[in-house]
Amino acid sequence: MISINNLSVNFGGFDLFKDITFLITSKDRIGLVGKNGAGKSTILKIIHGSDEPSKGTVAMPKDISLGYLPQQMKHASDSTVKAETDKAFIELNDLEKRIEQVNIEITERTDYESNEYIDLINQLTHYNERIELIGAANREALIEQTLKGLGFETKDFDRSTTEFSGGWRMRIELAKILLQKPDVLLLDEPTNHLDIESIQWLEDFLRKYHGAVVMVSHDRTFLDNITKRTIEISLGKIYDYKAPYTKYLKLREERIIQQKAAFENQQKIIQDTERFIERFRYQATKAVQVQSRVKQLAKLERIEIDETDHSSVNFRFPDAPRSGAISVEAEMLTKNFGDLIVFKDIDLIIERGEKVALIGKNGEGKSTLSRIIIGEHDYSGSLKIGHNVHIGYYAQNQDELLNKNKTVFETLDDIAVGDVRKSLRSILGSFLFSGETVDKKVEILSGGERSRLALAKLLLEPYNLLVLDEPTNHLDIRSKEILKRALLQYNGTLIVVSHDRDFLDGLTDKLYEFRNKKIKEYRGNIFDFLEKRKLKNLKDIERKSEKKSSEQIKKPTSKKLTYLENKEFERNKRKIANRIKRVEEVINKLELEIAEADNLLSQGIGADGQEFYKNYENKKVKLEQEMQKWENLQLELEQFEKHG
Repeated sequence: MISINNLSVNFGGFDLFKDITFLITSKDRIGLVGKNGAGKSTILKIIHGSDEPSKGTVAMPKDISLGYLPQQMKHASDSTVKAETDKAFIELNDLEKRIEQVNIEITERTDYESNEYIDLINQLTHYNERIELIGAANREALIEQTLKGLGFETKDFDRSTTEFSGGWRMRIELAKILLQKPDVLLLDEPTNHLDIESIQWLEDFLRKYHGAVVMVSHDRTFLDNITKRTIEISLGKIYDYKAPYTKYLKLREERIIQQKAAFENQQKIIQDTERFIERFRYQATKAVQVQSRVKQLAKLERIEIDETDHSSVNFRFPDAPRSGAISVEAEMLTKNFGDLIVFKDIDLIIERGEKVALIGKNGEGKSTLSRIIIGEHDYSGSLKIGHNVHIGYYAQNQDELLNKNKTVFETLDDIAVGDVRKSLRSILGSFLFSGETVDKKVEILSGGERSRLALAKLLLEPYNLLVLDEPTNHLDIRSKEILKRALLQYNGTLIVVSHDRDFLDGLTDKLYEFRNKKIKEYRGNIFDFLEKRKLKNLKDIERKSEKKSSEQIKKPTSKKLTYLENKEFERNKRKIANRIKRVEEVINKLELEIAEADNLLSQGIGADGQEFYKNYENKKVKLEQEMQKWENLQLELEQFEKHG
């Protein structure tokens, strides 16, 4: 479908990647992985057409549609959430105009067997299929379903988009892209602004998606649940594996082991051959054999071991000074912004050394509570910070709060005091800033580099309570693993807001779920909690179903049907069922005839003039009518059984 051919990107003499080639097919689920700055986002931009490569081409059919979600974008619209999302269907207007134009051209032409005429018919078929795929008939329902899946509530639909944060507006853009149903989805960190529930909804959506999906993500669980193919970008080259992320890691390790074994075996053969040549080089009786061995060596294809990029963040937090037994205690804590109540009358206790996760939908108050703890927000109720508790804070938008005009080194040097100033370069080196990179301006750093710099600031002094709000956004998988390892070794208290399930797995021992303006405490693992939450949701559905069923069972007992009424009911029910059966037979027949006609058209044969195409279009119209009839009959049968 899309062919990437010998693609190279060069920045001032530095090759980001060189001569990479791969193919994206129609049903692919591809995860692009690699460390921050490897070129993953650049590849997506080049495929989309918003960036140009230094060399190479991207080839794709002219009628292919792409949906691209960048990591960051400008939001100019001030329309309502629903009105903005409805713009996803703007393609419908264009398709309808194209169909009208093609129909005019078809009626005006008489060259029924020409390639141009067949092309017009194929265009018409494609446009009609796109309209059906987009789901124009269910427009309102699709908008509501998608917005709710991504975390919006019905009351949000008529609010202006300007009332929402950048993260929520990115969700609107994602909703628009999903509703457009392009042939290929290009998603750059789509989970960065989603909560766990929205991520799970998006996973289900993408698993069933009709087209190809190519995405950059540092969420290991998300990658494993969706992708079936992993393309790693490392040191300017790519490695293509037909496997999701976790399986790719094992395959990659096996490949390197096999390469090393083959390399060592070949080196032994080369050494033995060279010794033979050197030993018998000047003996006339061995001249033929020596020349044969020389030619063998010249022809030998040398095995190379693929270089591995071992560069990664490597640090540990300073030992935490001892604090009181209780780090944070809240009683009847309430926070509201004007008339908006964020949470009300919540109680919690976080003890020294505990590692606690704050989870729940975005907008339920997780970040707000973090800011209350560090003293940025006022509140009502009681909040006590424990004795000798010294708080280090990482904000969700910490990378945006950095001074863009300062260099990497200046960012730390301006706030460092005492002996730690002597260790600044060492600290920066552990976060992959060394040499000339420490003199880079913050404004030219990638999102991942800014996040690493913000984390480095936390090492400037020993804190015994770390409050981290979405610390893994923009970090690559390897950097997240190092951060997680450092936090596991950290001997202070940790409060972390995160939607990254793999990051939280094994890190925290207590969860506070924010829901409906309250919080609920859970002990144990994040995946255990999600399983319980899923089961609870299923039980809620079952209870509703049981209630509905019991009401339906009770209904006939209050008004028992007589024998004659039962007989009449069954007779009428059979009538509807028979009508459905007859319509289904017509549908099957029409589908077969249309499929045969499509086959003939694709081969450029079987077209016997205008009558052929007229019959072909009539059958498609008839099929649509019969499908509508079938839906109406099914609805009639459901209503009949419900009230029978």
